[in-house]
Amino acid sequence: MKRRAVVTSAVLLLLPLTACGGNAEAGSGSTVTVTVGYQSKTINTVTAGTLLRSLGYFENALNALGDGNTYNVDWQDYATGAPITAQMTAGKIDIGSMGDFPLLINAARGKQLGKPTHLVSVTGYNLRGGLNTIVTAPDSKLTSLTDLKGKKVSTSIGSAADGTLVRALQRVGIDPDQGIEKLNQQPAVGASALAAGSADALSQFVAWPGLLAYQGKAKALYDGAQLDLPTFHGVTAREDFATRRPAVLEAFLKAQAEATAYLDEHPVTAAEKVAKATGLPAEVVYLYNGAHGIATFDPALKPQLVSALKEDVSVLKAAKLTGDVDVDAFVDDRYVKKALGSSYAQQLAATPAPAASEVWPRGAAETRTFKSPAALLAYVAQHKDGIRAAYVPDATTGTLWFADKAVWVTDGDQLLPFVAPATAQAYVAGHGGARLVAYADALGRAS
Repeated sequence: MKRRAVVTSAVLLLLPLTACGGNAEAGSGSTVTVTVGYQSKTINTVTAGTLLRSLGYFENALNALGDGNTYNVDWQDYATGAPITAQMTAGKIDIGSMGDFPLLINAARGKQLGKPTHLVSVTGYNLRGGLNTIVTAPDSKLTSLTDLKGKKVSTSIGSAADGTLVRALQRVGIDPDQGIEKLNQQPAVGASALAAGSADALSQFVAWPGLLAYQGKAKALYDGAQLDLPTFHGVTAREDFATRRPAVLEAFLKAQAEATAYLDEHPVTAAEKVAKATGLPAEVVYLYNGAHGIATFDPALKPQLVSALKEDVSVLKAAKLTGDVDVDAFVDDRYVKKALGSSYAQQLAATPAPAASEVWPRGAAETRTFKSPAALLAYVAQHKDGIRAAYVPDATTGTLWFADKAVWVTDGDQLLPFVAPATAQAYVAGHGGARLVAYADALGRAS
């Protein structure tokens, strides 16, 4: 299995100081409400949101504190990180989860308003940036980033997906401010704009690109992992809440670690739980959160992710969304270290294993992995009516994608999948005899 979270023993009991979630001063014997802001459909935050909520681990951890208080958890679901930040700086949300770029805005707004927040753990991440993807309509003639010049591109400004769009365009010499017409839209609005033809492309974060591809409403134009820059989502907490209620925050982080362990040990069941809670297809959830999914989960604040966050500041400054952000002051690993104990160092040093080709047989409670994409195709060709979903890693970036949505290349006896047409074309250009083939042709060759 790709990842493993280590869950430590009982939550440390620390003396409560004051109530959270906007409550008045409270001591032992009080009723305390903890307000958690999360994004149910941003599915690589599930270990601090959707999955955690469905498992009840946080409530269990709070009940185990034994401090004489009665705890209620108010789960508030949002589409993006911006409203969570607004509610946090207003003192109405104690703990929130969001992507790397919104986290920086969270840090900046908190400092600006005298309501500082801190990044206290990580949820899902991809060290190459594969959580963000640029897609086009299924019948689009656009095949590379350079084709976006002068086109209308929908994204959510200030999001990690916007950061991917900006950097990707810059790398091919297109000014992200002048070279395209950027449409600032919520993901669902952007998806509708793409379908209606009022947007030529859509740059979005997990799980929108995979969802639209799965539904046949989009195809990949650019794999965010081509940037080879880490992207992640994390948990942020108000400083005053963390100071007043450290035991509660540590209980949350312990519960997050338990949810992570559950996801690692029961990836199919976890995907089904998240699908039921969000309405997303389980096949799409598994693409990102499965045993070999695009996202890796562990709460550790890895140096690579903190370094990436520092690099992100310049993008937000250029867009005039923030000024300077003191990332080192924003990152606070004290609580997660205490919550996870001796396992923290192990998680900090862990690296994701390479993605593997994987099939989810229809009606099965477990998936099957294969040594190569060709071996997967051979299996699919023999069990066409028995496949719920088939996943293959991009031959260049390792980003997992649906086998029937991938761009396929034949090179001798190899069958190689790619997320985006440009990377497939680049491979063909560099390998004499290699050529693009349709998915049906790839299946035929494998069988």
